[in-house]
Amino acid sequence: MITQRSVQEILSVVRIEDIVGDFVTLKRKGANLGGLCPFHNEKTPSFNVNPVRNIFKCFGCGEGGDAVTFLMKHENISYPEALRYIAKKYNIAVEETEVTKEVLQEKQLADTLFIVNERALKFYQSQLFDTDKGKSIGLQYFKQRGFREETIRKWGLGYAPEHRDVLTKTLTTEGYSIENLRKVGLTSQYDNDFFRGRVMFTIQGLSGKPVAFAGRIMQSDAKVAKYINSPETEIYTKSRILYGLVHARKAIQQKDECILCEGYTDVISLHQAGIENVVASSGTSLTTDQIRLIKRFTPNIKIIYDGDAAGIKAAVRGLDMVLEEDMNVKVVLLPNKEDPDSYVQRIGATAFQEYIEKEAKDFIFFKTQTLLEEAAGDPIKKAKLVKDIVSSIAKIPDPVKRQLYIRECSALMRVEEAVLIGETGKIVRKNLEDKKAGRAAPTPSVSDEAGQPTDNQKVIEETFGEKKPQELEKSGTDYQDLDIARIIVMHGEALFIADRNITVADFILLDIEELINNIEDKLAKKILSEALNLLKNNEKVTQQFFLQNPSKEIRDFATNVFSSPFIYSENWENKLSRPLETQKMPDSNFEKDAIYALKRFKLVHIDKFMKISHSEIGKAIADKNVEQETKWLKIYMKYKAMHSILTKELGTVVLKSV
Repeated sequence: MITQRSVQEILSVVRIEDIVGDFVTLKRKGANLGGLCPFHNEKTPSFNVNPVRNIFKCFGCGEGGDAVTFLMKHENISYPEALRYIAKKYNIAVEETEVTKEVLQEKQLADTLFIVNERALKFYQSQLFDTDKGKSIGLQYFKQRGFREETIRKWGLGYAPEHRDVLTKTLTTEGYSIENLRKVGLTSQYDNDFFRGRVMFTIQGLSGKPVAFAGRIMQSDAKVAKYINSPETEIYTKSRILYGLVHARKAIQQKDECILCEGYTDVISLHQAGIENVVASSGTSLTTDQIRLIKRFTPNIKIIYDGDAAGIKAAVRGLDMVLEEDMNVKVVLLPNKEDPDSYVQRIGATAFQEYIEKEAKDFIFFKTQTLLEEAAGDPIKKAKLVKDIVSSIAKIPDPVKRQLYIRECSALMRVEEAVLIGETGKIVRKNLEDKKAGRAAPTPSVSDEAGQPTDNQKVIEETFGEKKPQELEKSGTDYQDLDIARIIVMHGEALFIADRNITVADFILLDIEELINNIEDKLAKKILSEALNLLKNNEKVTQQFFLQNPSKEIRDFATNVFSSPFIYSENWENKLSRPLETQKMPDSNFEKDAIYALKRFKLVHIDKFMKISHSEIGKAIADKNVEQETKWLKIYMKYKAMHSILTKELGTVVLKSV
């Protein structure tokens, strides 16, 4: 178990932009950073990173939290594993106490599949470097491909022996369960090794953990598949993994371009040659999930195909989905009988880079020229070609980009631009109608007469996230209860009266202590109760207490409080010399915010007590109980006097009173 001292050290140095930046390309947006959300599909960035608060928030899907939360969600790992990831990144030594058998079992259950794969990786590498067969077959093969030893170790290359169950017996003897070996696809249902007599390639996720393996057969005349991959498991979905991305992502961000190849050795050879912004689709046709994974780092993709007939056909088949994701895609055909691995080793890295820069063709133009050659002299084929090209152009979401392609393709195909515009428009409209027909009905929301969400509705949704207005309306006090909780979370540690060392939390919580037990909203009650307990124990009510709270509800609430889809424009002051004159910036205006919220909180609770008193007076009158009637009338008048004072201070107009 990681010691509390280590946890605090890790959390004190971590920077949210460093962690998220490993998985998402972030661009500056005022004081914050933005990018495409990794948790849902989107074309317009709504993912926000706040370096000051050290949190992230997506205003599209609602996900949010700190760096640890991000890693746990993105990498599907436990809290301790997320801490270890951060510690490794910042070179922090992790202190761990001896764990109980129960805790150890719980940890192994959470991380077991990764642990099994990590052990298998060590086994395959040991077989490659430390056994005669591994050296003579596997290591010799990799060296013939031109791979240096540091490259072999970096990429987790190895060797699986030919024997039926060497890996299975080795790992089960060490205590790994046969069930877990089957779960990750290392052992078959008959307890045999899945990979035998093959050189091994390790497939890693973005965190660097091994999620699967691929094996290449060594016999050239074997009647089995040349390459086989691990079956899909709980930690490996083939269509969502790009081979080499963990090593390529920084280079992709720096160059703002991703090169896509077909094979494992292509990627390794190019990386070894210094061309590092390259990945492979792991032996599968390019999928939408893989395209979206690339788009998180760059909108520009360059796909390299072998220059034979099969490569040309592959280049024009199935890439419309790249256009649908609004990617800028170029195609490079290598000389005949060459692949990236062989070609870069033959001509060198510099010449290879020059070649792909020179030969890269825009996908639409490449497709047009290729199909035109096939349709030469045949009007029927040409008509089919026009429809094919128009269909591809219609996939492009950006109307300006569509228009530019139509103009260029009109010249290439010698077809009037108006014809292409008309045909493209038909397809675009049909696509929109199809999407609309398949879309679920929108969820009703509070709106004004024009059908637009009201300002109050927007504030509620932005501040309280998933809590729906209908839930807030169950009680008239719920909104004010949550607003008080918001102020405590956001400004609790700020000094309210500096010369007396009184914080906002002191000012509010000690005033409403007796009311906290009467709060109906469970989340607000929990937040205020925990904050009050901190004060009673002479501890500070800090923002980090809520952002890193054990309760997910509280963490999510705090993240929502500190996140906003809006940024303050600096132009009023910097360009127009018009700073705020009558008040502080909203983030610093907590004194008025706290006073106003406290009065509103009291007012709604007094309203509630007045209604209770009024009800009790009615019961006493019905029972002809004069004593009870007098008692509750005095209570009612006391509350009414307090109510009158607060409404005047708040400038509230009372339309009706009980």
